[in-house]
Amino acid sequence: MIVVVDERELVKEGYTSLFGREGVPSTGFDPKEFGEWVATAADTDIDAVEAFLIGQTGRALELPRAIRERTTAPVIAVSDQHSLEATLALFDSGVDDVVRKPVHPREILARAAAIRRRLKAISNFTDVGPIRVFSDGRDPEIHGDIFPLPRRERRILEYLVANRGRRVSKTQIFNAIYGIFDEEVEENVVESHISKLRKKLRKKLGFDPVDSKRFLGYCIDWN
Repeated sequence: MIVVVDERELVKEGYTSLFGREGVPSTGFDPKEFGEWVATAADTDIDAVEAFLIGQTGRALELPRAIRERTTAPVIAVSDQHSLEATLALFDSGVDDVVRKPVHPREILARAAAIRRRLKAISNFTDVGPIRVFSDGRDPEIHGDIFPLPRRERRILEYLVANRGRRVSKTQIFNAIYGIFDEEVEENVVESHISKLRKKLRKKLGFDPVDSKRFLGYCIDWN
């Protein structure tokens, strides 16, 4: 199902008719109604959506963020503005693609399918409880908030999450962060980085999710 969000009734009806001709079910929402729906709909209903099409609305930068809280389904914005600033703002809000009018429904379906293929092939984040770490160099998030970290601490957190539920030694962490051929840095520097990381996690979460045992190493997990 394709969900069309636009404040113009004729546009919603036009898109749903065009998608119907392509054999694809769709439904249209007023932006206000959609905001309420996406926040309260059952998971099964959200999971049934193949893509979201965001048209003219005063909430064009707000709705993609609301969608991202519920699903990774493609979000495509149809823009009437031929403005670089407007396009970049849409991407910053969380949309996956921006198309200009007029656009054929087949093109929208093709773009949505391409986005889904990329999402399926490349998962660029991993979640452990409320902690989300990314594989593209971004700072992690905790409870959806950006959790800025220095590069070494961020990479240690990424390594612990990648090995969640399994203990890793100080040497393993050092090799992963500094490389096995780095002889100019002492291995004990890892303890300092981990200590600082754990202090920040404790402050943000209210407790320390990293467990350490002497001679056995470190482990992060979430039960």
